[in-house]
Amino acid sequence: MFPPVYILRHGQTEWNAQLRIQGRLDSRLTDLGRDQARAQRGILQARDLSGFGALSSPQGRAFHTAAIALEGIAPCIETDTRLMEIGVGAWEGLYRVDLPLTQPQDQSEESALELYRMAPGGEGFAALHRRCHEFLTDLSKPSILVTHGITSRMLRLVLLGRDISEIGDLPGGQGVIYHLEHGKMHQLTIGA
Repeated sequence: MFPPVYILRHGQTEWNAQLRIQGRLDSRLTDLGRDQARAQRGILQARDLSGFGALSSPQGRAFHTAAIALEGIAPCIETDTRLMEIGVGAWEGLYRVDLPLTQPQDQSEESALELYRMAPGGEGFAALHRRCHEFLTDLSKPSILVTHGITSRMLRLVLLGRDISEIGDLPGGQGVIYHLEHGKMHQLTIGA
């Protein structure tokens, strides 16, 4: 059984707004991204987080989000490389519209999931699943986790005991918080 967690996805970045694939690369939070992190702080301030630790991906966009969202909530934010975003190899930094795909893609986050699975030289979903499972197995206390879109989904798949093929069934979104405990997931919003 895994401890209770709150999983935060970083706020919008410049490259998110430009529909560029970041993976292990990084870009700065936009004004909207910083607002999303402040909204996350408002949600967390209404929760009882006694005994919770705070861990973040070391990538700039996630750690900057953590610094904003956890200000006054967590006295210390540790980093763990296992919370980094999935590596997408040769496609990192490219615009989605410039990728060689056999099927047309819309611009939604859900349509981009296949890009992360099939990226040449990328990490792939199976390796990401192993990394997330290892991280969660090592997690010894309730924690707030600040991470990335695909990594957030994979962490939640592991916590819910679901198969990798169901990754597209989980909601995404930037600046969101998911609370997972006892095999159940709730998306939190202000006032919830």
